[in-house]
Amino acid sequence: MKVNNLSVSEGGNTARKMLTVVAAALVDRDGRLLVQQRPEGKPMAGLWEFPGGKLELGETPEAALIRELSEELAIDVDHACLAPACFASDTLGDKHLLLLLYVCRKWRGTPVAQHATALRWVRPVELHALDMPPADTPLIGLLEALI
Repeated sequence: MKVNNLSVSEGGNTARKMLTVVAAALVDRDGRLLVQQRPEGKPMAGLWEFPGGKLELGETPEAALIRELSEELAIDVDHACLAPACFASDTLGDKHLLLLLYVCRKWRGTPVAQHATALRWVRPVELHALDMPPADTPLIGLLEALI
């Protein structure tokens, strides 16, 4: 799969490839968030994360997230239901990860784990107790304030 990769410079360090990833904080009627567990054989296997994935070449963040949610959870989301919330920035090996997080409160269908090991609905405060990728953890405080 081709992804959007840009070179970035970090404070005089050598340029790194920029990896842009989108994720959704799906919020149910009870104020819980959906997280999924990364499957065995994938990087960071066993960690809990917000559903989403990489942008394909020429894809907007919203289009990528709608596609990823369909592929990963078998749900349909309208562009208008995605509210940009925040971002995280982190070094990931020889790349630099830019994670764009959207909040979504409305979708069609029932989320089903298509590729993840498991799904869990949790309250924002419960995210602190989950093993999550480093880029996801800074987002928890903001989600606690928003939800």
